[in-house]
Amino acid sequence: MRPARESPILGGALLPHAPQFVTRPASEDAATIARVEQVGARIGAELAALAPDVWITVSNDHAQQFFLDCAPPFALHVGGEAKGSFAGKVFRHPVASEVSFALVRELYRMGFDPAFTSTAEVDYALGIPLSHLGVQGPIVPVYVNAYLPPQPSMERCHAFGQALAGALDTLRLKAVVVASGGMSHFPGTDRYAEPDLAFDQALLEQLGRGQLKSLIGLSEETLDATGNIELRCWAVAAGLLGDRTPDVVEFNPSWHHNYASLGFWSRPTASSAAPHYPATRPELVPLTAALHALANDAQARRAYAGDAIAFCARFALPEAHAALLCSGRFPAIVALGAHPLVPFLARLALEREGLMPAAPL
Repeated sequence: MRPARESPILGGALLPHAPQFVTRPASEDAATIARVEQVGARIGAELAALAPDVWITVSNDHAQQFFLDCAPPFALHVGGEAKGSFAGKVFRHPVASEVSFALVRELYRMGFDPAFTSTAEVDYALGIPLSHLGVQGPIVPVYVNAYLPPQPSMERCHAFGQALAGALDTLRLKAVVVASGGMSHFPGTDRYAEPDLAFDQALLEQLGRGQLKSLIGLSEETLDATGNIELRCWAVAAGLLGDRTPDVVEFNPSWHHNYASLGFWSRPTASSAAPHYPATRPELVPLTAALHALANDAQARRAYAGDAIAFCARFALPEAHAALLCSGRFPAIVALGAHPLVPFLARLALEREGLMPAAPL
């Protein structure tokens, strides 16, 4: 069997970007800001140690440049540099232009039609988390329309992230992804001082268990009602990352914004949990066929009750399997790895007709 291909996404981060991290108003708790900065620096060091070829950044636009002129659901920066400023702080990052162009081409081939720009600026939605992480670049900035209806659905955002991962894999590039936004806040509305703490805590618990696909189930109405429209950026990152458990989860609520920071840098591990209903292994096919006959054929059940050994011989069962079936040891058959529904139904039918072996072991 060919081994599973390693993900092109080495790790990632889901981070907040509130302007208060730059402006530092008196209303903002300095200790909260410090904690967010510290966890960001830790995540940044871990991601840098993975030595990615490129950093994929996913952020929204705050009505700055795509709002009135053109509002694509997704856009990639293909210029040589992404720069901008906010409240006196300047952001400048080199863009992996050739990679970005190549990603656009691959996405076109995969059925996505993102816009691309050579001059889009970096606002605080991207500049702040990259500063906290200490990213030097090169980056591929991806912009997501989070604020101006109609926005892309969470399903589409997640699928776009999956397509990006597939494009990176085709290009044989290793990347980390940084998505900013979230959690609950209502800038410019009368609910600004009412972030939805309970909703964010419940969602963060799921994300902390590695259930990143839970983001897909958030409807447009839910995102709006809970102040989480920027989680569209997180959904893109979830598509890139796949379901994997974060190495760090930190939640730092403020009076106006629930800051959440998640970092992923450990290799994702395949699940070791055995499924309740496994695939039928080739060596269990004869035994499964015999059980299926017992479950669905009254004549087969009578033949089994009359001469279990002869019945098993009809199916050319190995001696060990025949011994289990002749004595009605159905739990032991399940323990072999047989699909449990078939022996369950066989036993039900035999018991219903009083045909079970007298003293199953």
